[in-house]
Amino acid sequence: MGKSQKVATLLGERQKIEKEIYKLQKSCQHSTKSIKNIRERLDSTTMVIRYVCDECYLIVGIPNNGDLQKFLKQ
Repeated sequence: MGKSQKVATLLGERQKIEKEIYKLQKSCQHSTKSIKNIRERLDSTTMVIRYVCDECYLIVGIPNNGDLQKFLKQ
């Protein structure tokens, strides 16, 4: 298998996985959330602090200043 075929196969698998993750996150109730340090984008090294669902890992909000200060003191 050549490199281009391997890349095409992997990209196809990634697309299937992303669709499945999207469906799971869409059906999630986001009942519990926590503040986490996450990458801003998949291709980025910049970290941001966000509320993330504990079950499906979807970003569900931005913490206010009080919550942010509590998180940074930990």
